[in-house]
Parts: sequence; C-alpha cells; structure tokens
Amino acid sequence: MSPSPYGIVSYAAYLPRHRLQREELGTALGIKAGRGARIAASFDEDSTTMGVEAARRALPGRGAPDALYFATTSPAYLDKTNAAALHAALGLPHEAFATDLAGSARSGIAALRAACLGGGLAVLSDVRTGRPGSADERDGGDGAAAFLFGAADEAVAEIVAHTAATAEFLDRWRVPENRAGEQWEERFGLERYLPLIEDAGQRALKAAGTGQPDHVLLVSPNAAVRKRATKLFPARLSVSGSPLGHTGAADAGLALADALDRVGADETILLLSAADGCDAVLLRTTDRLPAARQPEPLAGQLAAGRPVSYTTYLTWRGWLDREPPRRPEPDRPAGPPSARGERWKFGFTGSRCENCGFVHLPPARVCKECGAVDAMMPVALAGARGTVATYTVDRLAYSPSPPLIDAVVDFDGGGRCTLEIADGAADELAVGTRVEPVFRRLHTAGGVHNYFWKARLTARTAADVSSREGTG
Repeated sequence: MSPSPYGIVSYAAYLPRHRLQREELGTALGIKAGRGARIAASFDEDSTTMGVEAARRALPGRGAPDALYFATTSPAYLDKTNAAALHAALGLPHEAFATDLAGSARSGIAALRAACLGGGLAVLSDVRTGRPGSADERDGGDGAAAFLFGAADEAVAEIVAHTAATAEFLDRWRVPENRAGEQWEERFGLERYLPLIEDAGQRALKAAGTGQPDHVLLVSPNAAVRKRATKLFPARLSVSGSPLGHTGAADAGLALADALDRVGADETILLLSAADGCDAVLLRTTDRLPAARQPEPLAGQLAAGRPVSYTTYLTWRGWLDREPPRRPEPDRPAGPPSARGERWKFGFTGSRCENCGFVHLPPARVCKECGAVDAMMPVALAGARGTVATYTVDRLAYSPSPPLIDAVVDFDGGGRCTLEIADGAADELAVGTRVEPVFRRLHTAGGVHNYFWKARLTARTAADVSSREGTG
C-alpha cells in the first residue's frame, strides 16, 4: 500500500468517570476478580454520548471534517444511523457525510482506514457488557477515542502502511438479541490468530521498508492473543491490549491514543488488531506531536474517577431489576419537536440578541431583555463553561440512578439554563461550583433515547473531589 496523503492531525480519548472495584465484584460473586478497577460508563452514557465527548475534545481549533465514521459494537440504535446524533451534537454541516461501522471489534480499524483514505473523523466508542462474573465484566472497559485526519504536512502521525489478513473462524460472537457475547476456548483462537498477526505485521513492515518498529501495540478480543503475540515483533515498547482492558471497537483507538500521549517524534508505531483476522497499521510520528498531544492524557483519566457499587453497576447494565421510584415514568420523545429543535437539543445552540446581546437558552425569537423580534444570531454553548447559581436535590423524581440533581447554571459570556448534574453526588455541589455541558441520554422510553445536555463538574473541580474521596 502506498502512503496515504492524509495523517492524524488531532486525537483525543474519553473515559467515563465511574470505577467498579474488582475486589468488590469478586466478594459479591465469590470469585477471584483480580485487583484494580474497571472503567464503567454511567447509566446515562452509551457509545453515542461517549463518542460525542471524544470527538469534541479532538476538534477544537480544527475545521469541520467532511466525513464522520463511527465504530462500535454496542450501537444505541439499530436501523438508524447513530453517527447522525454525533453529527448533530458536534454541529457539523449538513453536507458532511456520517455513517456507522458497527457489529464487530474490527469496526474500529475500518473507521480508521476510511478516515485515513479520504480524510475525515474516525470515532471509536464502546460499552462492554458481560454477564455477571464473566471475563467481559471483569476485564472489559468502556471508553471512546477520536482521530481527525488531514493533510500529511499537518499530521502528528503519518500512516506509512496498512495491511490486512482475513479469516473466518468462531472465536467471539453475539447474536443480535443478546446483551452479552460468547467466546470459544481461547487456545483455539490463539492458534488461528498467531500466523495471521505475523503475516499482516511483516507485510506492513516490508511495505514501509522498516525492519523493526520502535513501538508495538497489540489489541484483540482474545486474552491469550494479548498475552502471547507481542513476542512476534520485538520493540522498545510493546503494549498488549488497550489500557482499559478489552473495549471492543474502541480497543485500537484507545491503545493508539495512549501511545501518542507518550512516544516521541519521528518514531514508528506498529498497531496490530487481531479480530476476525488481523489488521496492521504502521505509523510514524512527526515533530508536531509533542506540542499537539491531547490536553488530558489517557493515563491521567485512568487515574481519576469515583467508585460505583457493584449493585448500582448491575442496575445500570440491566442485570438487576430494582424497584423504581414511585413516580410516573417519562413519555417517549416525539420525533417532530426533536427535529425542529435539532440545533438546541443536540448542539446546545441558543440565540443572542443582535440588539442588546442577551443570550437565550433555549433560543427565542423575541428578546426577553429588549423586546427585539427576529433579531437573533445562533450561539453554540457546548464548549462553554458556567457557574452554579443554585441547585436542588430531588430524591423522589424518576431517575435510573437517584437522586436527581438539577442546577441553574450561569454561562460565561451570557445565558442561564437549568440542567441536570451528571456524574455527581449531592455533596459535590455548592453555589459557585464550576461546570461544563456534556452530552448525555436523559432517559429511554418506548425504545427511543432522549438525548440532551447535562452539566458536569469541570476537570479541576472533579479532580479536587476525587482527591477528597481518595480515588484520584
């Protein structure tokens, strides 16, 4: 394969805040679950919301991509393009192409290749759900990564070569109606994967005229492959699996984002993804990388977080059906008003009066301050920050994870709005707390997900809370 005219110009990863302690999991089930913690998406997070967050972090200061490729094994919808919600939340122009690449862990590589060949944004996101006590539950992880591809002369990492080897055999699978996957004996998968990995990797190195890479990253749904196959390619740094454990379609992206956080300029990275075959991607970093790393390194996100109990985690995943609050459940969101309010609902776009500058959230035609009519200009606040003016803790309202916390937020530069607090506990808030908008799922009713924006403690505030909790 000839080198692509495109390279990675920006990247970012997003890890949910909650951590399930494996020791607690093991104690609850009477099994050995190992040490450390599992990264767990909150009840209001899914592959779409996490993908939005990773993409938002990768795009600041960059123009809108012409195409968006969204990879996941846990799509929030079937028969509907999930990438369209990312497209709307990111405020991309209607002319931009957006599509899903879903169904298998190999979808992540497919998104990277598509974005690499034509330029665009690749978003890899997954929520890994396993039966209680399973390896997927214990060793899996939830997260997302995004990569913006642009002109090679602006890249932080160039794609030097990529190769593929495909084979049909039964290693890991899941029928559509099941929430959890199945896996054959790991030894069988290992025997099939090893020659495929060696073949694809050697062809990529040969195509690039490289004898030995500086770094090797190997990801695979098969744990035995992750333990054994890195020995096939000696390197200064060899990493087996993503830093979170198996993360499905996000595996390759999270491993690559972590490497880009740490490697130096003018170094080669051989990314090997063994899923239903093997894909090899050889990258070479440029001297632009050290100054263009993501602002919040993946290792720092891993170290932060707050604990979630095992029973709460099981409830979030639908394995434990608990008594809900004795309040009416929400109605199913209707399609027409959602479509009419797309820029507000998905893009968190209000309006600013051109006459007096007053900011309206949600957008309005008539200015509340000066009375001007149809003298408005759109103002997007998805990237803004604000301050909590007041808040309330409701322990009776319907919520999959009570209590429900609402806060009135005054945004920097104007605009006031009442938003639900995400990832927070009642004792974390105070008048004056700094928050930022985050795209989440308010609820699901009648098979329809109601996406909107919540407020989350800013990174500095969350770090202070984690430090007090002793989980940072």
